[in-house]
Amino acid sequence: MFKEMLDVLMPRECLVCGRRLGAQESQLCIWCAADLPFTYYWESLWNPMADAFNALLEQLRPEDMKLAYAPAAALLFYHHGNPYKMVPRALKYGGRQDVGRYFGALLGRRLRSSVVFAGVDAVVPVPLSALRHWRRGYNQAAVLAGAVARELGARLCPHALGRRRSRSQTSLSAKERLRNVRGVFYLRRGLPPGCRYVLLVDDTFTTGATLSACYYVLRTALGPEVRIGIATLAAVQA
Repeated sequence: MFKEMLDVLMPRECLVCGRRLGAQESQLCIWCAADLPFTYYWESLWNPMADAFNALLEQLRPEDMKLAYAPAAALLFYHHGNPYKMVPRALKYGGRQDVGRYFGALLGRRLRSSVVFAGVDAVVPVPLSALRHWRRGYNQAAVLAGAVARELGARLCPHALGRRRSRSQTSLSAKERLRNVRGVFYLRRGLPPGCRYVLLVDDTFTTGATLSACYYVLRTALGPEVRIGIATLAAVQA
């Protein structure tokens, strides 16, 4: 009853189409929820996002380091001309942490059903710089990571990585993104002993530059025996 009264006083709207939500709807109306642009990347170790990410890792790989193929998955496709772009934008720019918790749980449930991500025991969000975190009030990747960790029954490690201040990645080319994140990330706090499978979480996969920089910080610290995968809310679709 309280929820229904609250909906009357403060109507909730669908993130995508703007329709007024019913009492049983959350974030999206039933029509938009039925058409979510799922990637289904979690169903296979080899997918376009994983291939792109591993190609970048190979490009950056030190000569003396051997790498296993890194699992990668996103929940949704992101395209500037698609109205579903409002989902990651609401989380990142709209202050909607509730969106991150809702879709993070949805992502976590998909990963939980996947043999590719079976055994994840630690979840690490991509960090923001202290200044950006202060300005935004929260780290959108950490909001997602918390929900994913709960669904997977994994340990959340929100302070494992630190980030020095850098230029925003939004308007940079792929090569500029790589240069921009070089040396930006560092190990801030060790992961729990015994971790065998670490999942890096961010809001959007664009070129993979940020995630690859974080990956190599963890890979150097953890050694080759620990598996590292990545997961995001969205993956940019060309």
